[in-house]
Amino acid sequence: MDPGAIKEEIANSIRTAIPALNCFGYCPDSVPEPCFYVGEIEIDFDRAFQRGMDEMRVTCRLLVSRADDRAGQRALDTYLSGSGASSIKAAFHAARGAPGQPALGGLCDDLHLTRVQGYRMYEVGEVKFYGAELIVRIIGEG
Repeated sequence: MDPGAIKEEIANSIRTAIPALNCFGYCPDSVPEPCFYVGEIEIDFDRAFQRGMDEMRVTCRLLVSRADDRAGQRALDTYLSGSGASSIKAAFHAARGAPGQPALGGLCDDLHLTRVQGYRMYEVGEVKFYGAELIVRIIGEG
């Protein structure tokens, strides 16, 4: 699996599903809100014999405005919903492709948004945002 290509395709997939969301396959220096970006990755090599499978865990972040505390958190909740036009969970599900087909346009075998954590205030530079981390599990050929 190519981590750089996977990070970019995750951002492209979310951008396609939710056009109003600014999406990056890397950690941006400045954050245009609302913003989704791919952050840290962890890779476990050799999860199957003969380089048969690697596993990657990707931490993505979702940041929204905190100009109004209630409206900002409502917006965050909408993106974190399990379904709907602005649901990141639904966007990840669409990026998996059809049953039996590889995910992310063939870059990996499968991916799954497994968890949301860190629902809190984040600071980027001197600007504060409401946000959350999204943990994505990706498997593919080694």
